[in-house]
Amino acid sequence: MNRIPGPLKETRCGRATLRWGERTYIMGIVNLSPDSFTGDGLAGRWDEALARAQRLEAEGADIIDVGGESTRPGAEPVGVQEEMDRVLPFMERLAAQATVPVSIDTYKSEVAEAALKLGASIINDVWGLQKDPRLADLAARQGVPLVLTHNQEGMAYRDLVQEVMDGLRRSKEIAMEAGVSPDSIILDPGLGFGKRGGQNLAILRRLEDFRALGQPLLVGTSRKFSAAKVLGLPDGDRLGETAATMVLAIARGADMVRVHDVGVMARAARMADMIVRY
Repeated sequence: MNRIPGPLKETRCGRATLRWGERTYIMGIVNLSPDSFTGDGLAGRWDEALARAQRLEAEGADIIDVGGESTRPGAEPVGVQEEMDRVLPFMERLAAQATVPVSIDTYKSEVAEAALKLGASIINDVWGLQKDPRLADLAARQGVPLVLTHNQEGMAYRDLVQEVMDGLRRSKEIAMEAGVSPDSIILDPGLGFGKRGGQNLAILRRLEDFRALGQPLLVGTSRKFSAAKVLGLPDGDRLGETAATMVLAIARGADMVRVHDVGVMARAARMADMIVRY
């Protein structure tokens, strides 16, 4: 069933079509930063990164998301040229071989434009057009989907869910004013971005509220929740925490999930779909 209000049914993404409501789409992660918060950064290791992307695709990824700047708390910002040096040589190789759409994870329009020229077909902006609104003009010109994530400096909220929804609504409006089609906008409530642990859980509890924004929802919980903090258990690989939060997100309205461990999470998503969508 399609749980998105209104006529929105599908999004063109390169040569692929994402048909919302039919199933959950899997976005697999390739980090090209040297300081990824999960320790999986492959900066400069092109062969390893390409092998990872190929494995993610084989395991069921519908999209490969490539990023060159760490989003961990306290990470140093990366300049445009340095980010290009990390991402573009790999993007050129990947786009020539991938059979699924490739996404560029950046908030810089210069990086995104260069990646699109090399074959990327989605822009994933973790700052929801707050850092560089020119990304909206670029997405409109190129006719590519735009993922807009809620993010903010600090973690102070008076009304958490309403403020996150309002922020996403503003990002959507900026995109549409620039000419981005509503069919090409995907919203992400930004778990882990400007939010502490309990706030992330609160958003997951009320994820259904975000359906009112009328756009497909992407949710990324991968490796962000630690049983050591939430459950008082020894920290481990976080597969269990990721699977639990991802399945709950699907049950409450997520259309796409962004994950590191595609194989096991794709199976969990398919099972969740069997319960929720059919």
